[in-house]
Amino acid sequence: MHNSLTALLTQVRDGSISVADAALQLREAPFEDLGYARVDHHRRLRQGAAEVIYGAGKTPEQIAGIVDSLQRSGQKTVLITRMKPEAAAYLQEHAALTYDAASRIGIVGPLPEPDGDGKIVGTSDIPVAEEAALTAEVLGNRVVRLYDVGVAGLHRLLASLDELMGARAIIAIAGMEGALASVIGGLVDCPVIAVPTSVGYGASFGGVAALLSMLNSCASGVSVVNIDNGFGAGYLASMINHMGAKP
Repeated sequence: MHNSLTALLTQVRDGSISVADAALQLREAPFEDLGYARVDHHRRLRQGAAEVIYGAGKTPEQIAGIVDSLQRSGQKTVLITRMKPEAAAYLQEHAALTYDAASRIGIVGPLPEPDGDGKIVGTSDIPVAEEAALTAEVLGNRVVRLYDVGVAGLHRLLASLDELMGARAIIAIAGMEGALASVIGGLVDCPVIAVPTSVGYGASFGGVAALLSMLNSCASGVSVVNIDNGFGAGYLASMINHMGAKP
């Protein structure tokens, strides 16, 4: 989208297109109305990251249509979250889709070269952690995955202290009582994004217990996203990791 806008402005400067015609193109460009979705083609221009497809509640055909719209607008890599296996199977017949069943993440197109300032470290529960990790990778970040390092065996976490200390941002993902975020927050000097998960026994209340624990963290520098929201954590970590790259 950035390249097409630059080309349009260059044409106006050179006089090969009138100001009125350019204004018309800009009015038409922000989104494409497909009937079942209004695809936002200006998202990257406004926010630095292109639109992501939320796959839940969409048919395979609708997802394929949105992917096609984004690709025609110049988007090389399309991220699809909460994608059902049947939608993935359909799309694999129509596009170069990579699908991770654990996180329900679909990626159409190649992963970009990392252009963030540092690396993002993600810990613990694999399905949600993979959603966060793949989201961050699609947005151009180097990601280090640290799995099975919960507080029940603290020595496993401390064995990865070098990776944690070298991170630009950390995504701490945990269910049960959600103590992992506080522990990590007390060890490192970078932002910690806490993700409560719905993993746990009866009194975990589907992740509410972990959510409340993380919100009440005694460690400074810990922020919290919603239950099982790996996508939101990966997106926020990417924003943090790209802050230094902004003019």
